Amino acid sequence: MSGEKENLSNLRLAVLIDADNVPRGTIKGIMEEAALYGTPTLKRIYGDWTSPTVSGWKLALLENAVTPIQQYSYTTGKNSTDSAMIIDAMDILYSDRVDGFVLVSSDSDFTRLAIRLREAGKLVIGVGEMKTPNAFIAACDKFIYIEVIRQHEAEVRQPEEHPAKSNNRKMKLLKPKAPGQPEKKVPDAVVKLIAESVADLANMNDESEYVFMGELGNLIMKKKPDFDCRNFGFKSLSALIKSLDRFEIDFRPSADPNIKHPYVKDKEA
Repeated sequence: MSGEKENLSNLRLAVLIDADNVPRGTIKGIMEEAALYGTPTLKRIYGDWTSPTVSGWKLALLENAVTPIQQYSYTTGKNSTDSAMIIDAMDILYSDRVDGFVLVSSDSDFTRLAIRLREAGKLVIGVGEMKTPNAFIAACDKFIYIEVIRQHEAEVRQPEEHPAKSNNRKMKLLKPKAPGQPEKKVPDAVVKLIAESVADLANMNDESEYVFMGELGNLIMKKKPDFDCRNFGFKSLSALIKSLDRFEIDFRPSADPNIKHPYVKDKEA
């Protein structure tokens, strides 16, 4: 996936944030995550900034150069922020100023928008909480959970904190290992997803049972946009697969003598 990331890093991204459906204090982490996939050239957040409930956003927006877009709540119980964000996204799409969009919300109302942007050939990355409806997740090319971003931030900021305190502050997404217990097992559904993806790629390549790790990662992401190795406590797909006895990894030389490309084989195939 390294080559894929190199190509993505040159993409121009519009980061559009729904302030009504995103936890306060996650802006920095979201922007750092977006930077992994491209360059955020447009950064906007939508909400009713006259409301005292959003006053705490000010410093975070200034530090991350995010432009607040005012949208008054004209009717009680109606989310006018969604409409403003959708209209803005379509204006940006037709201006053809960006290569992709990062839609930050846990609201299913953005499902049709994500589909429309992808139909126009734009990369769509969704960012939201684990409560996000599956319809919105499936509509994105890639979906990232805010819980994973916040957990990563906590680990980076508190590297020397006592393990017991660190475990208490971790998100519920990953429960800490109890003394004497084995490491958290990768769910069977994930192992099956990897095995089926390896088989799909191997069937396309009659010469070898091994498949390139980068192609495997891309296929898994297409099948399951919210797949993220960090969801299971691993920093990379290679690390996750290495932990599974079912698969074998072969590192092969490339044009650069300092770089070896990983290939994966399903030993049970």
